[in-house]
Amino acid sequence: MKSTPLSLIAQTAFAQVVEVALSADVMRSVSDLPGSFIPKTIKERKYWYYQFSEPSGARRQLFVGPDNDAVRALVAKSLEASSSESLGPLVRSAVALGNAQVLPRHFKVLRRLADYGFFRAGGVLIGTHAFLSYGNMLGLKWGVADASMTHDIDFAHAGKNISLALNAGMTVQTHEAIQSLEMGFLPVSGLGGKTGGAYLIPNEKEFRLDFLTPVGRDGEVPYEHPDLHVTLQPLKFMEYSLENVQQSALICGNQAVIVNVPHPARYALHKLIVVTLREGAFQIKTHKDLIQAGMLLSALKATRPWEVEDAWEDLISRGKGWSSRAGHGMKQLCRMFPEEEFDQWLSAP
Repeated sequence: MKSTPLSLIAQTAFAQVVEVALSADVMRSVSDLPGSFIPKTIKERKYWYYQFSEPSGARRQLFVGPDNDAVRALVAKSLEASSSESLGPLVRSAVALGNAQVLPRHFKVLRRLADYGFFRAGGVLIGTHAFLSYGNMLGLKWGVADASMTHDIDFAHAGKNISLALNAGMTVQTHEAIQSLEMGFLPVSGLGGKTGGAYLIPNEKEFRLDFLTPVGRDGEVPYEHPDLHVTLQPLKFMEYSLENVQQSALICGNQAVIVNVPHPARYALHKLIVVTLREGAFQIKTHKDLIQAGMLLSALKATRPWEVEDAWEDLISRGKGWSSRAGHGMKQLCRMFPEEEFDQWLSAP
């Protein structure tokens, strides 16, 4: 269960992908939309519109302006290559050099939610896809086959419980985005017929999308977020991993998408809490939780131990319930990774 360093060239390639993908995401303009400028003559006057397809496939036209020098310059500029077009060769190079990529069908989901603004509105990618991104972020190739294999895609949003440095006031049609994929996803119904915080494909139930949030005043009752237009399932202890959120890129083929992910130290230490919450059939995931936590902590111990120490101190300072569960999780982790001596490095409470 060891990771191996990616070459310096591979690390540089991924860093370039993140830089260009982030630039394209921040500087996105009409020239990046899938469409073109079209002229219209109205009452003998010429006007320009930009016709494009929304992520859902619907066609729209945006009024640009009357035919003048400024508008014609904009039309001419649109013919130049956008920053997103330079991503293809960079991503292909990063993949060829050993950086991990996600499955195409998973990337399709992530790309669609990003196009609809889910991550700009404070959405966070959690679970194994976040773990997969950490390998590229840290310049490592994870050395365990099942550590990056999953059919679930897990998302989270802080709701109103945490102040994040993200644009949490946006309105995002998340349900519409999922339906526009035309992959057969249906919302899961919970007790009483109410929609739960998940989507799955009826004849492929292992391919599942989960939407989570920290527990608030209403407890663990699922609720529809008014700005995200998706039902969120509250979970205890979730807030810890949604503080100090980072940005990364996930890659596939010749494409990249910018996502928010938990800080890797908080992701790893949160797993120590998660393993104590697993019950029944879900206990089978405990092994994967501990592998991910151990491999991440081992990598961070060698490169940025102070970040883990700060995150650990924050975790155990949150009260007896937190520190007790963290201690139980740490004991399980040390049994799986005895050579790392995590309990010596991070004193179990």
